[in-house]
Amino acid sequence: MRADAERNRRRIVEAAREAFTRHGIEVPMATVARQAGVGVATLYRRFRTRDELVREVFADQLDACTAAFVQALEDPDPWRGFCHVIEKVCALQVAERGFTEAFLTAFPEASADHSRRRLQGEHGFALLVRRAQDAGALRKDFHPSDLTVVLLANNALGATPDPAAASRRLVGYLLDSFRAPAAHTRLPPPAGLGLRHLVPSGHHVRGSGEG
Repeated sequence: MRADAERNRRRIVEAAREAFTRHGIEVPMATVARQAGVGVATLYRRFRTRDELVREVFADQLDACTAAFVQALEDPDPWRGFCHVIEKVCALQVAERGFTEAFLTAFPEASADHSRRRLQGEHGFALLVRRAQDAGALRKDFHPSDLTVVLLANNALGATPDPAAASRRLVGYLLDSFRAPAAHTRLPPPAGLGLRHLVPSGHHVRGSGEG
């Protein structure tokens, strides 16, 4: 790729990251192009669809999320592995506003790798829950769907003056309440929420066009 083309590509990715963080991943592509200082046609020469741009912007975060699950499952301490995933995913969520939606939304042109990683995340977390419960560290009435409740609560902190600090505080409280010794009272039944509930109903990524 020519040097000027590579510069344009980097500017587009950085502008998109800022726009997605501020406004979500459905921000108009024309807005991204304007912030990057390029024309819309130039943007689409680098990224044929919005989906391609979204996946490029959040590639590092997706890799970090996948690595967190791998590390947690390899940790000989089930409780430490469980805590590591909660802490890492919540930190990624408040650091990049669009990350959760980018990871969970079914892209029209989603790659097999993207879908595989998402399923691995869901199955991996369920396995972490079972391991921590079998070890007597995690309360028995914790359900894998409670991860959605955690992320919904954590997501609300994105509007606070210091989302990272607020998130760490929330996660600290939650992990303390998830420990088996803290299970003095039985929880109400699970809410039945899946990760798909983190994306508002009817909200989806379009392959192209202006949102």
